[in-house]
Amino acid sequence: MSLRTRLTLLFTAIVSLLLALFCGFLYQLAEGYRERQFQERLRAEASTAGQLLLSQERIDPALYKVLDKNHLTVLPEEEIIIYNSRNRLVYESGTDYLTITPNHLHQIRQDRQVAWRESNRQIVGILFTNHQLPFVIVASAVDSYGQRTVANLGQLLGLGWCVMIGLTGLAGWFFAGRMLRPISQINQQIDNITVSNLSLRLSEGSHRDEINQLAQRFNRMLNRLEEAFRLQRSFVSSASHELRTPLTAITGQVEVALLADDEPEELRATLRSILEDVRGLNRMVNGLLSLANASVDISTVPMGLVQLDTLLDQIRLELKRIQPEYTIDLRIDSPNMPVSPATWQLKGNETLLRTAILNLLDNGGKFSPDHTVQVQLSRRGSTICVTVHNTGPVIDQDQQTLIFNPFQRGRNAGSQPGHGIGLALTERIIRLHQGQIQVDSSAEAGTTFTVILPH
Repeated sequence: MSLRTRLTLLFTAIVSLLLALFCGFLYQLAEGYRERQFQERLRAEASTAGQLLLSQERIDPALYKVLDKNHLTVLPEEEIIIYNSRNRLVYESGTDYLTITPNHLHQIRQDRQVAWRESNRQIVGILFTNHQLPFVIVASAVDSYGQRTVANLGQLLGLGWCVMIGLTGLAGWFFAGRMLRPISQINQQIDNITVSNLSLRLSEGSHRDEINQLAQRFNRMLNRLEEAFRLQRSFVSSASHELRTPLTAITGQVEVALLADDEPEELRATLRSILEDVRGLNRMVNGLLSLANASVDISTVPMGLVQLDTLLDQIRLELKRIQPEYTIDLRIDSPNMPVSPATWQLKGNETLLRTAILNLLDNGGKFSPDHTVQVQLSRRGSTICVTVHNTGPVIDQDQQTLIFNPFQRGRNAGSQPGHGIGLALTERIIRLHQGQIQVDSSAEAGTTFTVILPH
């Protein structure tokens, strides 16, 4: 069932229920008003009969019957019954429509006025006092005209309800189609968006409603998808180029070794060169895998408490073991607060943070002329900052944002080995932890990378 049909049926059902309740209320209101009005007429008939038959200037009962029978305003099937104080019948209008029980008489004497119904006949009994003698007068009749009027009103309300429900269904179908037309247009536009034309966008319109917000969010999602596809294509192209170079070198060396009749020492030299190329290729592949892992959604990365000061000390010792010629100067600032283990704790993935900081320290030692790196850990409000400083070649201003792209190396890299993966990997890990990384480089102050992480 389409959304338009469901909305139409739901709207029609709600309106039909409300309209039925309204019509029922009107019908009950009219029926109650008819019943009260007819009871008033019966009381008036009973009171008139008491005045004419029981007062000092009373008329003969036989004459009253004649007058009552031929009166133009007499009620349909009207009957007047009068009982004295001993519950003896003293007058009856001549018809026998009603039987009065002693319980009825007792209730009338007790309440002075009682009204009830028997089938379609309405009955009113009153207590009439004449010369200190209580009489019970019961008047009853059938409100034929009023009942027909109310029945006609019920039929009219029922017919109106049916007509209005039909009109409501048509109006609901029309307006539901009109309200859902933008969604139909969005569906058609979405069908036209494929991998080959991700640049297409949905028309957002001028109305600031939920459909407009949906189109805006979908366009923002398309922007992210287009950027992801662009990065993927660039990544694949760059990775293919970077992998092709060492593979070509390895292939060439193997072919030359097979064709040449070299001495064992020359073959060992060739194998050592091939091994070095393979190791470099292995490092590149590991870097690419780490870069891919750092690009996943944060919800899929296991997070825990990381003691950053301890982690920095471990990284310093690890890098010193790998690169004995490096000098790592680690300084931990004392914050303006009581120092505890929780001071340097943050929520993150220890393995990824280790990789990111190790890359920064390795780059600093590699590019610094004396292989010295200065590392500082400090607190700034609700954030933890790690600064890595070296005195290596200056990174030009126009290169300071490009170096965080995969396979992009600054002009200051010179002949230093690398593939342009480390900083890109570090930037993605820091961003994955909701942090920021900044670089400042000048000939006077050197190069400083600042990592800001939420505490």
